[in-house]
Amino acid sequence: MDDIINKVALSGLETIDLEDYYPQGDTVVFDMKDYLFMGLILKEKDFRASLQSLDWEQFRGKNVGLICSVDAVIPLWAYMLVMTNLEPIANYAAFGDADFIHKTLYLQSLAKIDVASFTDKRVVIKGCGDKRVGEIAYAEITRLLRPVVKSIMYGEPCSTVPVYKKKG
Repeated sequence: MDDIINKVALSGLETIDLEDYYPQGDTVVFDMKDYLFMGLILKEKDFRASLQSLDWEQFRGKNVGLICSVDAVIPLWAYMLVMTNLEPIANYAAFGDADFIHKTLYLQSLAKIDVASFTDKRVVIKGCGDKRVGEIAYAEITRLLRPVVKSIMYGEPCSTVPVYKKKG
């Protein structure tokens, strides 16, 4: 009887699972409207006092999106003031909603990949998983890898969709 040969293992395919780069930690939103007079007007003295009395520890280790969900005129220094309190405590803080924070962290995580290690390799980007990876990660990994790889495929090593193949 012939031995069973694992052709996938012998194919030289490199698999990247984008879930390995999924952003970690909880994401919360800091909404400036909660610190405005009548939810519309920033009074500097009151704003500063409310920030001083705020328990910033609630943001420790979290990813924080800084937004204003109402149509209010807020001076730019007010965002800066909030960020001076968030930066030393939060895992990550930036202006934007939770979706923006998630996407930004995903891009930062993918940027750490040593793309040179995939030079002239055949790469499969895993297509199924437990987390919703999202289009941004698939587009970014393709952008990063395309200049160096021999080919990019999507799916599982046993069943792939060709995406890119180097010519020549």
